[in-house]
Amino acid sequence: MKVRIKRIDTSLPLPVYETQGSVGFDILVREDTTIASKEIALVPGNIIVEVPKDHMLVVASRSSTPRKKGLLPPHGIGIIDHDYCGPEDEIKVQVYNFTDAPVVISRGEKIAQGVL
Repeated sequence: MKVRIKRIDTSLPLPVYETQGSVGFDILVREDTTIASKEIALVPGNIIVEVPKDHMLVVASRSSTPRKKGLLPPHGIGIIDHDYCGPEDEIKVQVYNFTDAPVVISRGEKIAQGVL
Protein backbone atom coordinates (compact mmCIF):
# COMPACT_ATOMS: atom_id res chain seq x y z
CA MET A 1 0.00 0.00 0.00
CA LYS A 2 1.35 3.41 -0.94
CA VAL A 3 0.71 6.27 1.45
CA ARG A 4 1.46 9.95 0.90
CA ILE A 5 3.23 11.65 3.80
CA LYS A 6 4.01 15.35 3.99
CA ARG A 7 6.62 16.67 6.43
CA ILE A 8 6.10 20.07 8.07
CA ASP A 9 9.85 20.46 8.68
CA THR A 10 11.59 18.94 5.66
CA SER A 11 14.97 18.95 7.41
CA LEU A 12 13.74 16.01 9.53
CA PRO A 13 13.67 12.59 7.81
CA LEU A 14 10.57 10.88 6.49
CA PRO A 15 9.25 8.07 8.69
CA VAL A 16 10.69 4.65 7.90
CA TYR A 17 10.07 1.08 8.97
CA GLU A 18 13.32 0.35 10.84
CA THR A 19 13.40 -3.41 10.15
CA GLN A 20 11.74 -5.86 7.76
CA GLY A 21 9.62 -7.09 10.66
CA SER A 22 8.44 -3.66 11.82
CA VAL A 23 4.68 -3.10 11.70
CA GLY A 24 5.00 0.56 12.63
CA PHE A 25 7.10 3.57 11.70
CA ASP A 26 8.53 6.02 14.22
CA ILE A 27 7.03 9.49 14.56
CA LEU A 28 9.61 12.19 15.28
CA VAL A 29 9.15 15.34 17.35
CA ARG A 30 9.14 18.51 15.20
CA GLU A 31 10.18 20.97 17.92
CA ASP A 32 11.56 20.85 21.45
CA THR A 33 8.62 20.38 23.81
CA THR A 34 8.45 20.54 27.61
CA ILE A 35 5.67 18.68 29.40
CA ALA A 36 5.02 19.82 32.97
CA SER A 37 4.70 17.27 35.76
CA LYS A 38 1.29 15.55 35.88
CA GLU A 39 0.15 17.40 32.74
CA ILE A 40 -1.13 16.32 29.32
CA ALA A 41 0.41 17.92 26.23
CA LEU A 42 0.27 17.63 22.45
CA VAL A 43 3.65 16.99 20.85
CA PRO A 44 3.98 17.97 17.16
CA GLY A 45 4.78 14.87 15.07
CA ASN A 46 5.94 16.68 11.91
CA ILE A 47 3.81 14.68 9.46
CA ILE A 48 0.50 14.87 7.64
CA VAL A 49 -0.55 11.42 6.41
CA GLU A 50 -3.04 10.72 3.62
CA VAL A 51 -4.55 7.56 5.06
CA PRO A 52 -6.21 5.46 2.33
CA LYS A 53 -10.03 5.37 2.36
CA ASP A 54 -11.43 2.55 4.52
CA HIS A 55 -8.22 2.53 6.60
CA MET A 56 -6.98 4.29 9.71
CA LEU A 57 -3.62 5.19 11.15
CA VAL A 58 -3.07 4.09 14.75
CA VAL A 59 -0.71 6.29 16.77
CA ALA A 60 0.69 4.21 19.63
CA SER A 61 3.31 4.69 22.31
CA ARG A 62 6.76 3.26 21.73
CA SER A 63 7.42 0.55 24.32
CA SER A 64 10.46 2.41 25.70
CA THR A 65 8.82 5.84 26.15
CA PRO A 66 7.23 5.28 29.59
CA ARG A 67 10.45 3.85 31.03
CA LYS A 68 12.87 6.31 29.42
CA LYS A 69 10.78 9.49 29.47
CA GLY A 70 7.99 9.02 32.00
CA LEU A 71 5.33 9.65 29.37
CA LEU A 72 2.17 7.70 28.53
CA PRO A 73 -0.63 8.26 26.03
CA PRO A 74 -3.60 9.25 28.25
CA HIS A 75 -6.12 7.77 25.80
CA GLY A 76 -4.27 4.51 25.06
CA ILE A 77 -3.95 5.00 21.30
CA GLY A 78 -4.76 7.68 18.78
CA ILE A 79 -6.84 7.08 15.67
CA ILE A 80 -6.23 9.13 12.50
CA ASP A 81 -9.08 8.90 9.98
CA HIS A 82 -8.61 9.04 6.21
CA ASP A 83 -10.05 12.57 6.01
CA TYR A 84 -7.63 14.10 8.54
CA CYS A 85 -5.04 15.15 5.96
CA GLY A 86 -5.51 18.85 5.28
CA PRO A 87 -2.68 21.40 5.28
CA GLU A 88 -3.15 22.09 9.02
CA ASP A 89 -3.66 18.45 10.07
CA GLU A 90 -0.23 17.65 11.48
CA ILE A 91 -0.28 14.52 13.60
CA LYS A 92 0.16 15.47 17.23
CA VAL A 93 0.97 12.89 19.87
CA GLN A 94 -0.90 13.33 23.14
CA VAL A 95 1.21 12.41 26.17
CA TYR A 96 0.80 12.47 29.96
CA ASN A 97 3.85 13.17 32.13
CA PHE A 98 3.44 10.88 35.14
CA THR A 99 6.72 12.00 36.76
CA ASP A 100 7.26 14.64 39.45
CA ALA A 101 9.42 16.81 37.16
CA PRO A 102 9.07 18.46 33.75
CA VAL A 103 10.04 16.22 30.81
CA VAL A 104 11.78 17.67 27.76
CA ILE A 105 11.41 15.96 24.39
CA SER A 106 13.93 17.13 21.83
CA ARG A 107 13.41 17.89 18.16
CA GLY A 108 14.00 14.74 16.10
CA GLU A 109 13.40 12.39 19.02
CA LYS A 110 11.15 9.34 18.48
CA ILE A 111 7.90 9.88 20.39
CA ALA A 112 5.39 7.35 19.01
CA GLN A 113 4.70 4.77 16.31
CA GLY A 114 2.31 4.93 13.40
CA VAL A 115 0.64 1.68 12.33
CA LEU A 116 -1.48 1.44 9.16
